[in-house]
Amino acid sequence: MKRHLILTLTLATTLTSAFLASAAEGEEGFKSLMDGKTFDGWKVTTDSPSTWTIKDGAFVANGKVAHLYYVGDDMPFKNFQLKVDVMTDPVSNGGIYFHTKYQAEGWPRTGIECQVNNTHGDWKKTGSLYDIVNTGLTIAQDNKWWTQEIIVEGNKVTVRVDGKNVLQYIEPAGAQPNKDYTRKLDEGTFCLQGHDPKSTIRYKNIRVKRL
Repeated sequence: MKRHLILTLTLATTLTSAFLASAAEGEEGFKSLMDGKTFDGWKVTTDSPSTWTIKDGAFVANGKVAHLYYVGDDMPFKNFQLKVDVMTDPVSNGGIYFHTKYQAEGWPRTGIECQVNNTHGDWKKTGSLYDIVNTGLTIAQDNKWWTQEIIVEGNKVTVRVDGKNVLQYIEPAGAQPNKDYTRKLDEGTFCLQGHDPKSTIRYKNIRVKRL
């Protein structure tokens, strides 16, 4: 029985990894940034490492504020197409950062956050570029997987949910960071947000294509 259980778990793990690889390979030019079973290539902040777990091939955020940074590539991302499959529990808040860099604790001070929030009290909903271009409407739903897509080309950012445009932002010439957070296009890595103990967000099938 024990041997059968081990074989079953091994097969399930193998199938999960194969699925993630094939998902990225099925989209020409995309590279998978996660294997669905480990945090290889990713680094959790020291605020609350226990906030982050892995379940059914997804990174799961639930707990005190803590962020998960992609550190698996030394070459910064500037122009790219990022796709992340996301699912939220009701009244949950999260986010996907880009053009950021690793910091050991606290809210990321560099980069731009693409909001993940369908029914949380914050009125800035899924797809918003937080405090840059905000939308109070969302076409995503809690308890259902959707694909959140961020495309950066020069000074233009396009955000899509399941292939439908949520917004497009053109950064004006001469845009300057504010005193607290950069929130400006530059280059860097990606980061997933663990927002609070009442929020549960799942992120999986994370893949990117450089442009």
